[in-house]
Amino acid sequence: MYTPTHFAVTDPAELETLLSGLAFGCLVSHGAQGLDATHLPFLYDADARTLAGHMARPNPHWEAADGAQALAIFQSVNAYVSPNLYPSKRKHGRVVPTWNYEAVHIHGTLHVRDGADWKRAHLTAMTDRFEAMSAKPWALDDAPADYLEALFNGLVGFELAIDRVQAKRKLSQNRAEPDRLGVIAGLSASDEATDRAVAAAMSALKPA
Repeated sequence: MYTPTHFAVTDPAELETLLSGLAFGCLVSHGAQGLDATHLPFLYDADARTLAGHMARPNPHWEAADGAQALAIFQSVNAYVSPNLYPSKRKHGRVVPTWNYEAVHIHGTLHVRDGADWKRAHLTAMTDRFEAMSAKPWALDDAPADYLEALFNGLVGFELAIDRVQAKRKLSQNRAEPDRLGVIAGLSASDEATDRAVAAAMSALKPA
């Protein structure tokens, strides 16, 4: 991922926070038929330095994945930025549209995990994480045992052993302060929740 210095996230503590917050992304690897891509939920293990996930057994992606190099792609907030939001447009007009966004790319080696015990532990941990905000969290054991057995048989797990992490925040850091504040004001006033989320991310960004 092309990441100019002013857009790069390099602080180790900040990277760990980003990794811990990852949820849904796209796993990409290269197999005999070319590139494979599968959209999946992920679970980060800081101690093991892995991303874990699972996919349907009929999905051919996993069959060529064991031991392969892979890339997991995550995109957070994003929004279109109109030149009209820049005060500098009124001064000289030398501005063009762009897109603000946050993205994380994780490179590593894939390892297939097909044991029932691994899949139960993985699905339990994943369910516990994503049900944590529920007033009455659903648990894996709420489902019948025979149903769970069929579920485990119908999916294949994997772990991505992380080799390298690239994180990018393109949030108008390359613009003069009046332009940056103009974008924040414009996106904050938008009817689109995604625009307002980008404005909030820009406001929270520490000055360089």
